[in-house]
Amino acid sequence: MSSPQSVLKQYWHFDQFRPLQEEIINCILAGKDCVALLPTGGGKSLCFQIPAIVLHGLTIVVSPLVSLMQDQVTQLKARGIETAYLHGGLSYKEVAQLLEDAEKGAFKLLYLAPERLQSKAFKDALPYLNLSLIAVDEAHCISQWGHDFRPDFLQIKTLREVWKTVPILALTASATQDVLLDIQEQLDIKDAAIFRKSFQRENIFYSIHYSENKQQYIVRYFSENPHCGIIYCRSRKKTEELALLLRQNNISAIAYHAGMSKEGRSEAQELWTKNKIAVIVATNAFGMGIDKADVRTVIHYDTPEHLEAYYQETGRAGRDGKAAKAICLYHSSDIERLRNSTEIYFPPESFLRKVYQCICDFLQIASGTEPNKYFDFDLAKFIQNFKLEALPTTHALRLLAQEGLWTLSESLFRPATVRFVVERQILDDIHQRYPILGLVSTGLLRMYSGIFHYPTSIHLLSLARYLKMQKEDIEQSLQQLQQMNIIHYQKAKDGALLYFHHYRVPSQELILNRKRIKRLRNNHQRRTDIMIDFLNNKEICHNHILLHYFDENATDYCSHCAICLAHDTAEFKPEMLMDVIMNLLQRHKTLSLNELLLLIGNENTNQSTQIIRKMIEEQLLYLNEEGDIMAYNT
Repeated sequence: MSSPQSVLKQYWHFDQFRPLQEEIINCILAGKDCVALLPTGGGKSLCFQIPAIVLHGLTIVVSPLVSLMQDQVTQLKARGIETAYLHGGLSYKEVAQLLEDAEKGAFKLLYLAPERLQSKAFKDALPYLNLSLIAVDEAHCISQWGHDFRPDFLQIKTLREVWKTVPILALTASATQDVLLDIQEQLDIKDAAIFRKSFQRENIFYSIHYSENKQQYIVRYFSENPHCGIIYCRSRKKTEELALLLRQNNISAIAYHAGMSKEGRSEAQELWTKNKIAVIVATNAFGMGIDKADVRTVIHYDTPEHLEAYYQETGRAGRDGKAAKAICLYHSSDIERLRNSTEIYFPPESFLRKVYQCICDFLQIASGTEPNKYFDFDLAKFIQNFKLEALPTTHALRLLAQEGLWTLSESLFRPATVRFVVERQILDDIHQRYPILGLVSTGLLRMYSGIFHYPTSIHLLSLARYLKMQKEDIEQSLQQLQQMNIIHYQKAKDGALLYFHHYRVPSQELILNRKRIKRLRNNHQRRTDIMIDFLNNKEICHNHILLHYFDENATDYCSHCAICLAHDTAEFKPEMLMDVIMNLLQRHKTLSLNELLLLIGNENTNQSTQIIRKMIEEQLLYLNEEGDIMAYNT
């Protein structure tokens, strides 16, 4: 058996673990259940990926985020680690083949969407999978009282019913004590070892800023601070508008949202990741699984509803441990929106029944139709067809999903698939009569095994390069072969899927758990009130409030959030500035001038720079060989 340290070095080229990673891994290798509460950027994935490699057998990873699964599978394969994932975009034949390969030990890790746990194909295969570990990512989704409840997660304990001695690792970045206890209850791991990393982010400067003109603020901010940043918005339209505004002011920026094509999203992410674009303006789903270390600023253009989301999204800044800013802009209209959000998030029961009926009509699901089927789902088209209001409809879909009626996936790219539906000898005749079609057929056979037996995912651009043809000509040939009944060709798709769970019933007979919905409504209202108080707070350290919310004791104030630094005053007293600077250098040991100025947070940077120079002259501070600033007593 390889050691965790040797695996870390061999596949990730790291010499040491991040805090708590090694302890969690050793606990799993000892066969114990674990719950790991590691804030964003804490390295949760390695906590199950390394044991998966060390242990003999298969690790199942349950995750609600298809895009995150895809990214992690791609990264693991690039490291030479055999990995696969199950999601709604695969055909039945593809699922059957993948599970058969998993039974034979072809993979170390198998990622799957939680609704897959209910499929017949997976249930039939489960007893024959040689499981060594069950990892539950985003484990807060199993709790009805968390901020992102997914009823599919409640099926995870069925894995334990088949594999009683296999350890479970539950991971989350943001959970209160109540949610943490609920995770253990729902997974039936009441004796699990609990690992909690502090929610303290000493390198992040939190600033809650009231603004009458948010657009003017972000233009001025990034003009003065031309570094890597993320701006979070609530709407797709706003991401486009803000990205355009920044570009018009000579700030390199790009939008990112689910309404873009897969190619568009991938290009935007790559340009930003490689620092060819400084600022990415995105909806809040962006950032999951992206380990970009040098994000210096995260700005919330629109305020989140809850502190869980705020903390998780701000945690994408400063993962390299260097100074970073988290700025939340708000206006009186944001406070009003938060106050009204409960009515929008929890529409009346009559509207829920109407949306249920509209979904069944839209997807043409007749009464008595059997459950557990996937349907392509276009939300914009659905809303337009039935003349529904967008926001209440979106939240009605979420509430009905939480009732266990369906699972609505994020936007998912499903590659083109091809399967030959004729005997091989027919292709010889095709080659003679239609040389181009014959060439394409031969290319398919050479590049993709199993293409006669089940629908096989193909990559049009790779096929075009292999055959030295244009992609458009390849696609035209495939369509022609389809018309001739030579192949079954399914074009690539990019969109959401709705997984219908139950037997369709008349909407008036739909059973809704009114008591549970009422508790969720009250819980949402309570957490929204806390967010409003957080925005309006002018006295208590922002970091102190966050730590307290996540049930962590905070004895000292952070000394570098906007409250601690009296950010709204025009100038600091020199004595106060000197204390702040010394305190920061005691914490961080070494800081560049720009990092120190960023953490100080004084808008009068000239004043701060003069004080730093004075402290160097008085030999309270000095510059090291790299030109960074240190205090003499550190």
